[in-house]
Parts: sequence; structure tokens; C-alpha cells
Amino acid sequence: MKEFLPKSAAKMADCLMKRYGLLTSRWSYDYGVAWRGMEALYAMTGEKKYFDYIKDAMDTFVTDESGAIRDYTLDEFNLDYICNGRQLLYLYKATGDKKYLRAADVLRDQLRRQPRTSDGGFWHKKCYPYQMWLDGLHMSAPFYVEYCLMAEDDAAGIRDAGIRDAAKQLQLAYEHTYEPKTRLNHHGWDESRAQQWSNPETGRSAHAWGRAVGWYMLGLADVLALLPENHECFEPLRALMEKISARMLEIRVDGAWLQVLDCPGREGNYLESSGSCLMTAAILKAAANHQLPDWMLAAAQESFRAIQRHFVGQMRDGTLFLAKTCYGAGLGGKTDAYRDGSYDYYISETVGSYDIKGTGAYIQAACAYEGSEPHA
Repeated sequence: MKEFLPKSAAKMADCLMKRYGLLTSRWSYDYGVAWRGMEALYAMTGEKKYFDYIKDAMDTFVTDESGAIRDYTLDEFNLDYICNGRQLLYLYKATGDKKYLRAADVLRDQLRRQPRTSDGGFWHKKCYPYQMWLDGLHMSAPFYVEYCLMAEDDAAGIRDAGIRDAAKQLQLAYEHTYEPKTRLNHHGWDESRAQQWSNPETGRSAHAWGRAVGWYMLGLADVLALLPENHECFEPLRALMEKISARMLEIRVDGAWLQVLDCPGREGNYLESSGSCLMTAAILKAAANHQLPDWMLAAAQESFRAIQRHFVGQMRDGTLFLAKTCYGAGLGGKTDAYRDGSYDYYISETVGSYDIKGTGAYIQAACAYEGSEPHA
């Protein structure tokens, strides 16, 4: 792999758009990750094609003033479905078209009705009862906070109650998945201890999966970017971001992160691109906003350059691609394909290139890097 700088964010985005066209086949969180990258690119370059790429796709999901969302099912109570709500709010702010706000209202209603653990944590999905996964915090918390901040009338305190609830979700997920021996957060937690993957004493899954930690960190960084610094929730979350960032920077391997964070040196473990991009983007964003110590900005810039070395490839025609992405991993599920959260499980999942969520995470990291002058 080589470095493709400057402007690797735009180059990678253009390659994604050429390869996949509009992202319209399903209401899927991985599209939202790519669209967030396009948002950042449009803000950085002013090139309207990036804005249009989001809007043209979203208009196939939200087709009329009712705000109904194609392929969305509320009663699945799937936190992954909330992720694309960020683009609904973005388009509403940009265009004033209330169909986007009405669609966002649908997602906010899901969060009002989302099943919860006994201490108030959102279930990851209805089909994963009593479980919190780190992934879900990226999917839901930034939308939740942004939606609440847009509330015009807060006479009843509903806006701040929602923000406090979103902050509580971040705190609960951290506390329930934290392993004190390694100072790492594991992928998930099962309050009921019913799942085979859950520790019968702690409820935690067995390992710290890199992308899950990356999801959590980017969700936290995006919430911090939204919150006013004088808000009561800001400083506890900022301190949490500093704590987890410091630990992640301690355990890098040649500037990047492993697929299974708590098993360095174990046979079969490998440097994984999407988790590395998510963590790098998160630290760069928070550090650029002066929410982390200065040394973390320089360290995250080093990690982005490591991502370039380890994971970015180029075809003969000039097309860029992100390699070494774990296509998918989870916990539990169908009996005949049960994901037990073991080390062997995580390293057995398919790894490849051109993954949409991985590429979207790369674009976000590249935009954050390119905007974080001066580079060391």
C-alpha cells in the first residue's frame, strides 16, 4: 500500500460513487456512514455533487410529504435504522423541506418506544432482547442529540431530557462493556445473561472487537461536536472520550488497530481497516475541536498516515479502494449460524475490499485529517 495524498478523501469518494452509484437498495446504516463522509466533503470543498449524492438517494426513500421511509419498519426496534436520520436532519436544514423532518420524527418516535434494559439502556434490536452493543451508540446517539437540539420550544424540558437520555446511553454502554483487567470495552452486554456469548457473571461478551469500539468512539465524538460546551452532559462525555482515546492510542500496532483488540500477537489476528478508520476519525474530530489534548491530534494524524500505508490500494485505472475490511460481525442470532463472540469467530468473518461502511469511515477520517492542519 502507498500514500495517496493530498485530497484522498475526494478521490476515494469519487471512486465509491462511480463503483456503487446512488445508494438506494435498502435503508441501511452503511449508507449513512458513506453519506456522512459526503457531508464532510461538501463542507470542505463546496462541490455540489457530494450534496446531490446524498439528496438524490434520500429522495428515493422519502418520496412525499408524509415522511414515510421506504424499507423502514418501526416495530423491529432496530437501532441501526436510526443512523440515516442524520442525513434527514441535514437535508431539512439545507432545504427547509419538511418531508425530511417528518421522516426524522418517525425515527425519534422509535427511540421513544425503544425497549430498554432495567437501568434504561436501549436494546440493540427487538430481536436482541436485553442487549446493548457498542455499535448502537454510533447509530442512535448523534441523531438523538441533534434532533433534540433542533427543538424550537422546550418549555417542558423535553429537549434537555432527550439529550440527557442520549448521554446516559453512552455512559451505560461504556460501563456495561468495560473490562477492567484490559481497560478495553467488549462488543456487547446481555443483561439477562441468556446468550451463550455472555459472561454469566458480568454479561459481557468475550472480546473487544475493533470496529465496535470504533463505532462507539465516533458516536461519542459526533455527540461532542453537537453539544454546547456549557451543557451539563458535555464535560462527563468529553472526559470519557479522552479516557477511551488514550487507551486506544496505547494499543496501536504500527499506527493502526487489530480486529480483536485484546488479543495482540495471537495467531490469525490482523490489522483491520474499518475500525482503524472509525477510531482515527473520532480522535481527529474531537482533537480538532480542542476536546482532547494536543498530543492526541498528532497521534491520530500518525494513525491516518498508517491507514494510508496499510489499507489504501490503487487499481491500474487510478481507482482507489480500501482493503482489509471485515465485512460484518455480530453476536448471537440464528441458531444455525450463531455468532458466539469467540476469538475464532471474529477472525473467521470474511475480509475484503470496497466495503461501503469501511470506505465511508475512510472518507470521514480523510476529511478530518485534511482539515486538521498543520500535519506533523
